[in-house]
Amino acid sequence: MMKKAVNDSVAYIRGLAEKRSRNADWAERAVRDADSITSEKALELGVIDLIAVNIGDLLDKADGRVVEVNDREVTLATRGLVTERLEPGWRSEFLAVITSPTIAYVLLLIGVYGLILEGYNPGAVLPGVVGAICLLTALYAFQMLPVNYAGLGLIVLGIILMIAEIMAPSFGALGFGGIIAMVIGSVILIDTDAPGFEVSRPLIGSIALAGSLGLMAIVWIALRARQRPVVAGREELVGANGVALEDFTGAGHVFVHSERWNAIAEAPVRKDQAVVVTGLDGLKLRIRPASMDSQEQEDV
Repeated sequence: MMKKAVNDSVAYIRGLAEKRSRNADWAERAVRDADSITSEKALELGVIDLIAVNIGDLLDKADGRVVEVNDREVTLATRGLVTERLEPGWRSEFLAVITSPTIAYVLLLIGVYGLILEGYNPGAVLPGVVGAICLLTALYAFQMLPVNYAGLGLIVLGIILMIAEIMAPSFGALGFGGIIAMVIGSVILIDTDAPGFEVSRPLIGSIALAGSLGLMAIVWIALRARQRPVVAGREELVGANGVALEDFTGAGHVFVHSERWNAIAEAPVRKDQAVVVTGLDGLKLRIRPASMDSQEQEDV
């Protein structure tokens, strides 16, 4: 197949050279052997017509030459022509900036995260406005680029997984899976081998590193939260301190956590005596005097 492709290219270049009365043998060597020559040598071998130092010199030397245009011979009259330089307008310059793969990629990330922040903080307005503008601009840029939609899908999947990690912590499983999907998607996002059409590798690495550090922080916070003592609910009451509101043996009332509770005492208690909650029976607390020594607790 490689030999066939080379022969096809040779036949094509020889046809062009012969049609334009150029050096067909050198054109073939340029294809088969990757031959290169200087401009002076190219002029000597008949590969080019002339050498000009600037546009004015080119117009002077091209004057009077006969060329073929639409199967008709045309004599060029270029001497003394006025040249006009057309600079790109702001629209062209803007499109040139946003259609850079790296810029489009950054706009996509800003757009997605802006909308996510707006969803977490309804009414903030600014993240949503900036996110929507950046996302639509990125989508416009991507439709002008050779985008691999599998890569784009992996990026979206990665973002969804990282959001899921925040909403339902899995100790990093979802988050790191999202980072891996996002990195792979970013690498294969642009589907071409043309130089310059790729997302910056350092940028991808920086985003992956920042995401990993953020997820590690989330996992660390989640682990610390699991190790904290319970501060609400049934478990939090066991071991809490309170005060007896009356003298009683058996059933009575105590004051625990700024609330009045029905209580069942394991030993007689006196009014204003400090008590400790040892358990719960429905809405009743089981208590004991805080001053009971270990021997008394065993007797009880």
